[in-house]
Amino acid sequence: MLVGNSRLERLFTDESSLMLQHQTRIFHRLINGQLPIAVRGDGPYIVDQGGNRYLDACGGAAVSCLGHSHTRVIDSIKQQLDRIAFAHTGFFTSEPSEELAEFLVQRAPEGIKHVYFVSGGSEAVEAALKMARQYFLESGEPQRQKFIARRQSYHGNTLGALAVSGNEWRRKQFEPILIDVEHISPCYQYRDQKESESEQDYGLRVANELDEKIQEMGAENVIAFIAEPIVGATGGVLVPVPGYFKRIREICDRHGILLILDEVMCGMGRTGSLFACEQEGVRPDIITIAKGLAAGYQPVGATLCSSEIYNRFRDGSGLFQHGHTYIGHATACAAALAVQQAIEDDGLLENINTMGDVLDQSLRQRFADHSFIGDIRGRGLFRGLELVADRESKEPLPHTLAIHSSIKRHAMARGLACYPGGGTIDGLQGNHILLAPPYIIDRSHVAEITEKLGDAVDAALCDAGVMA
Repeated sequence: MLVGNSRLERLFTDESSLMLQHQTRIFHRLINGQLPIAVRGDGPYIVDQGGNRYLDACGGAAVSCLGHSHTRVIDSIKQQLDRIAFAHTGFFTSEPSEELAEFLVQRAPEGIKHVYFVSGGSEAVEAALKMARQYFLESGEPQRQKFIARRQSYHGNTLGALAVSGNEWRRKQFEPILIDVEHISPCYQYRDQKESESEQDYGLRVANELDEKIQEMGAENVIAFIAEPIVGATGGVLVPVPGYFKRIREICDRHGILLILDEVMCGMGRTGSLFACEQEGVRPDIITIAKGLAAGYQPVGATLCSSEIYNRFRDGSGLFQHGHTYIGHATACAAALAVQQAIEDDGLLENINTMGDVLDQSLRQRFADHSFIGDIRGRGLFRGLELVADRESKEPLPHTLAIHSSIKRHAMARGLACYPGGGTIDGLQGNHILLAPPYIIDRSHVAEITEKLGDAVDAALCDAGVMA
């Protein structure tokens, strides 16, 4: 049974209603879609114009980590607006940006000493790519022009970020205008670990692909390797096996290339530590963050780098040849600082780990014997479910069913927002559902997520005719 009113049922489960969008001047992502109008936040819930409530179990795209009505953050924004909203960084710095940079550096992996603020995740990755390239120009190695990344990754939608991404669906139509980037295998244990391999052996095998690729390209030509510590949107929360990233770090060091870790989706507490790479025991040269940095209360991201990189710029040209109008935005930085202080002061990292375990157990109980859920994976409050046609063979459902999109519609009809993904395996085949609920959830929210998601999955599979 649907939980909610008949309007929700019509809006999200009747295909014909998707063509009845009210007149709008917005160029929406899905042009013929119909969206409810969000008017109010209430903790982890979003309330629409009709009074319907949606539990935001994905934070939009792992963004709204403090929910939608956090008074401490809202008050900080108001107070900053009363002082000064914005001052261009070509002329001024600001107290909130200086304080936020100090806060992040004090808690970053050892050796990460400087912060470059931007307005979002794609910008953070663009800055990282340019920073890495210019670092080698400052070092007298202009021949270094190539990046290596992984298949089934996602680093953003701007052209540089999209080029290093391994999301084939997003890349395909823009491929002719993307820079040439080499891609190696992801660390995708569920599908790629051989029966004869231990976790450690598997991790070393796929990590060593980087070593082989660098030798093939010539180490002197490679700038950096970029990867998500835990793959988010494209792979559906792919958690690395133990030792994988330590081997990656060793390979980068041996060949003198930089390691860029993209924590835009998995960082800022999402996996149970402030920086996701802490749990892998490695320190990258550059880290990108966004999403949970300001929890959606303001658009902001950041690129953090080691002192070695910063000092090369300082002692060389003295200029990072990059910039955007709104970098270091005072109001955005004030919001981000308040968000990070709240996470720390309210002990939310502990809640992430506790509720993450509760959510994992709840999902496993609900889907333990489910014929079409092949894998449940994740860390902290970052969880993914991969759908299959057969659990034994791991054969995916036909991609023409777009089962992930159907699950999203049915979940919304029940008052639950979850993040769907298709092309999980190779850009075409495979489906997953990603969960990234706010750090403030409790056991009642976990129960609601599991119940509504379970009903949505079953309803979508019934619609597709694959489950009675």
